[in-house]
Amino acid sequence: MAEPDLTTAEARSAMLAQYGLEGKPLSSASDSAKMTKVLIELFEKLALGSGSDADPKKATMLFSAATKLRAQVEPELKEMIMAAVTDGRIASTGRLELAIALANKRSMTAQPEPAVTPEWFDDYIGVGVQVSAEEISRLVHETLRENEDEIKEKRYRYPSGSLVRTVLGKNRLAENETVLAEINKQIEQMLGPKTEADLAPVDPKAAKKAAKEKKKKNPEDSTLQRNGATDQERGGAGQAAEADPSEIAPGIPSSFEARHLDIMKNTPELLAAYKSAERTGGCSVMTRFPPEPNGHLHIGHAKAMFLDFGYARREGGKCYLRFDDTNPETEKQEYIDSIIDTVRWLGHEPDYITYSSDYFDELFALAEKLIKKGLAYVCHQSSEDIAKGRETMTDSPWRDRPAEESLRLFHDMANGKFEESAASLRMKIDMKHDNTVMRDPIAYRIKYVAHPRSGEKWCVYPSYDYTHCLVDSLEWITHSLCTLEFEVRRDSYYWLIAALDMYRPFVWEFARLTLEGTVVSKRKLLALVNSGRVRGWDDPRMPTLLGLRRRGYTPSAINEFCSQTGYSRNANVIGLHKLEHVLRSEFDERCPRAMCVTRPLEIEISNFDESASLLKVPIHPKMPEMGERDVQLTRQVFIERSDFRDTDEKGYYGLAPGKTAMLRYAYPITVTNVIRSDEGEVVRLVALCDYAKSVKPKGVLHWVSCTSKPCEVRLYDRLFKSADPGALGGEDIWEDLNDSSEVVLDEALVDEFAGNCNVGDSFQFERVGYFTCDQDSDSNRKVFNLTVTLKDGRK
Repeated sequence: MAEPDLTTAEARSAMLAQYGLEGKPLSSASDSAKMTKVLIELFEKLALGSGSDADPKKATMLFSAATKLRAQVEPELKEMIMAAVTDGRIASTGRLELAIALANKRSMTAQPEPAVTPEWFDDYIGVGVQVSAEEISRLVHETLRENEDEIKEKRYRYPSGSLVRTVLGKNRLAENETVLAEINKQIEQMLGPKTEADLAPVDPKAAKKAAKEKKKKNPEDSTLQRNGATDQERGGAGQAAEADPSEIAPGIPSSFEARHLDIMKNTPELLAAYKSAERTGGCSVMTRFPPEPNGHLHIGHAKAMFLDFGYARREGGKCYLRFDDTNPETEKQEYIDSIIDTVRWLGHEPDYITYSSDYFDELFALAEKLIKKGLAYVCHQSSEDIAKGRETMTDSPWRDRPAEESLRLFHDMANGKFEESAASLRMKIDMKHDNTVMRDPIAYRIKYVAHPRSGEKWCVYPSYDYTHCLVDSLEWITHSLCTLEFEVRRDSYYWLIAALDMYRPFVWEFARLTLEGTVVSKRKLLALVNSGRVRGWDDPRMPTLLGLRRRGYTPSAINEFCSQTGYSRNANVIGLHKLEHVLRSEFDERCPRAMCVTRPLEIEISNFDESASLLKVPIHPKMPEMGERDVQLTRQVFIERSDFRDTDEKGYYGLAPGKTAMLRYAYPITVTNVIRSDEGEVVRLVALCDYAKSVKPKGVLHWVSCTSKPCEVRLYDRLFKSADPGALGGEDIWEDLNDSSEVVLDEALVDEFAGNCNVGDSFQFERVGYFTCDQDSDSNRKVFNLTVTLKDGRK
């Protein structure tokens, strides 16, 4: 067969039209020679009819599968999907979306199960199975009854997307459109015709006030639902993801207001395209969390995640986890794996996991289209000259070159005919614009670096300014939520998608989370790690979510903190004590109590009575349902060295020669002798035990017996001394490091109750603080990190 003529868009369009491709898919595919070639090869391989035998529906569905299936999908599964579309086993967009979602999900797992077989595949996609109208009606009726009270309260403002997802969760083979139509029908039967109030626009202030009133009446609605993560045998507090962020809706804005641009508005045609898009599934809200995989997530990302995932869940929508992987020089699989794990640890479950690189073909085709419209050009200026030109508002010498020439040169860039700095593709916007971002930003640059996902297929990579808005549009994002430093990019964001006549998401910027005493700059955090000043990205002093997790912070505490800080456009620094307060409040309620002596001093009880040695101690004094534990009083016990002084004084409640204090949960003891070393250091005390408890001393001391276990205790404080170390430059930031931010006590003793814990278990060490078992622990010796102090230490 002769090679088809793919040199012009018209020729490509005519070729694809023979197979029945039409409308927007035809226009989109014919814009790219590569995509056209891929589709023609696919159609020929599947023997898809052409001419009078063409099947537009099958052609469109195959186009959808070809563009949506990830490159990593199992080849045999991809072939099964294409074959099923061709032979009619997949005959609807709903079943196709089901198959695509299955394939993409399996592609994110190293060893997906079960193994792919034709029988398993046909069963999953429901070959020969038709969900009856009666069954759909029953499922919808059941779902509406489950949510009846809230539906009647919100009426037609109740998010129908969440109802669709619930029904599909009960029967995956039901069709979105059929389910949505049945929901609309039954809701109207339940509520009656829409009233004037239903049709009236929402008053944001009134909605906010109503939410506050509801919170007052039902405070539990605004708090995290915690699972029983406590180990029933030990009472250790585990760290499973404990909350659905949508449960903390009061922390999320009820409305969004931002700087208006005329080109923000979608046309009726674009809105109709959104409503008919397969991926939206009838949802009115689509959000995304788009980290760049060049580092580990930090506390600021937690706030962004809480909004992106929480808002979508609250509104019955969907949220993407999208990796902005357009810079192959800095991205690593290590970071991708860490980000996915951290997102899920915080309780968020993405509806889709995608990568900007999934859209490289589409982005390249859109760049070609932009060039043809005279809205982009190939420039040969150096980065220094480009920066200078923007500063002086001077046009590039190549700004007005013919579109045909720029298109040819752009292809030369993609084919490796230029050195890295010899050419770039720039958007042709306005070099005189007040906003410097609008002064012809770069769309593509040359990088001879293999991409972690696409390998060496590309040597040109799209910029953030070019990629971000286009992928938002391609993924039908309704709310593009980002931090305020991106506000200046609002103009270029909307210019580009308007220039290509694409769907416009709504962009809203909020103030980033700046936590007192921390830095979140990836460059500075990387320098900390590489210099050996911290133990790694997960050092408990680091503001990374890995560090907070290792220190003992829980998903519920972090999410609650994000809820309490709220979202606004006013930048401010949040005190670290607020984050600590949230965790302290949670730990006070649920952490089992234990005793640990960090700097031990031995006491010998000279009148030790074996018969009075077994003590029953509550696991949590405020929660009797947690039960009791056994504590053994032995002849030798250990107290904190700081709880003994040679000289007694007013206001001191510890031990001194001849002074009495209470051993927590046991008996009063009185020091009768002090044993010293040759150097005069106190090495041991001798004491009498008052088994009759004839006196009630004010001082109560924590202690451990001689059956306690050796452990290492790490006391943590702020990594930096100043409140805003991020503002420091050069070597000043290193001089601001707190030398006492980590104190290791390697001769500590912990009671057997906590000594038998697992990594991640948290306890209150009485009179000391809240501690979490660290990953450096082994079966012989536990390591405990100070997670948070018992009280706010601010002066």
